[in-house]
Amino acid sequence: RFLRQHVRAVTAQSYAKRVRQLAKLADVENPERIRSVICAYPVSEARKELLANAYDYYCEYRGFQWIKPHFAREDKAIFLPLESELNALVANTREKLSVYLQLLKETGADSGEAWKLRWIDIDAERNTVAITPTKNHNARTLRVSANLLARLLKLPRLNERVFASKNLDRFRWRYERARNDLAKKLENARIRQIAFRSFRHWKATMEYHRTK
Repeated sequence: RFLRQHVRAVTAQSYAKRVRQLAKLADVENPERIRSVICAYPVSEARKELLANAYDYYCEYRGFQWIKPHFAREDKAIFLPLESELNALVANTREKLSVYLQLLKETGADSGEAWKLRWIDIDAERNTVAITPTKNHNARTLRVSANLLARLLKLPRLNERVFASKNLDRFRWRYERARNDLAKKLENARIRQIAFRSFRHWKATMEYHRTK
């Protein structure tokens, strides 16, 4: 409850998951010990930073004092999938997940933005969807293909939201399982690297080349 007053629900769930991960390594009631564990943990600097951010919220909640370590993220090139690889994922996943992936590909929406899409955000007359922003993004209305619009409107209307589930992490887990199965089937290890954000990176690159 404390976390959800400060950050998005999906972010709070991620933070709680990381604190539970730390609890398996050391006593989370001992900030100095946790600090040492995070600094020595054999993961990337970016991963250490995420763990430190999550534990920082836990310390605020518990009233602990600690010195939060800072980590320099490695400068890594963004993995950019091929359009054919994205299309393969859209074509070889179950209906709701397939439509969700196509929405990411056509709009470049953040996974959380696409997840929050409501039926009233779809304008069938203009072939557009209204994107409610997350993080520091802007609200926007985007055109989609007739094919995507038709597929969206065929999904069952179980509640006000198109994808009708409360747990994005569970949905992401199902995607990763389907993605890994497809990578094995097609003998294409690159597909294993395609995360939800990869669709956004691909779309941004295409828009850059189109508009400079």
